[in-house]
Amino acid sequence: MIATNGVTARFLEQRGSPSIRRVVREPERWDRLVALAAQTGDRLPSSPDSRALADYLAARKAADPTHFADLSLTVIRLLGPGQYVVDPPGGDAPGHFGLAVKDYTHSTAPNRRYPDLLTQRLVKAALAKRPAPYSIDELGRLATHCTQQEDSANKVERQVRKSAAAMLVASRLGGRFEAVVTGASGKGTFVRVMSPPIEGKLVRGEQGLDVGDRLNVQLTHVDIDRGYIDFTRA
Repeated sequence: MIATNGVTARFLEQRGSPSIRRVVREPERWDRLVALAAQTGDRLPSSPDSRALADYLAARKAADPTHFADLSLTVIRLLGPGQYVVDPPGGDAPGHFGLAVKDYTHSTAPNRRYPDLLTQRLVKAALAKRPAPYSIDELGRLATHCTQQEDSANKVERQVRKSAAAMLVASRLGGRFEAVVTGASGKGTFVRVMSPPIEGKLVRGEQGLDVGDRLNVQLTHVDIDRGYIDFTRA
């Protein structure tokens, strides 16, 4: 799939066609990833390096498969979300940092994802040696729209999962769990419990914590309808 998407992006570029690229930019908090690697005796370069990150993750998966899911989630959160951008002919769109590739589009699932359908239409026009079916401005608006719709769909999915998780642990109020910090910002500090695998907000004792830190937490409140799961530091 990754190879196909890369080939498709380069094909459109070679034919002088615009494209919609799927990009994940260099992480703003690379220093935190460097610090997390150092905690396990590993080393990442001081500047963002996607191949070095991939090698580090492969090594940690082999060394500690039990906790790799937590590390992987932490890295994903620090990398930040992907987005769609338009790449005009001769352009230089950012690559996909998480996959360590420069040229990447979405093209393999036009039956379920609209950006793939747009890419297929661009490919069809290029093969037929016809002008692209969209102007650069139209593709730009479509790229923005697809990113926004994806974000909205992800919010709904997260809400459903949070409500299901709240229902799962509603009978375990007061219980203590091992957890890892998955988010720390102005919106609050969030932790993921290892067993059962659920995520909630740390409402007390969050001072000084950062993404990737491990701690023990106590479940203090759940709201199934709103999907709220609240923990305090134990």
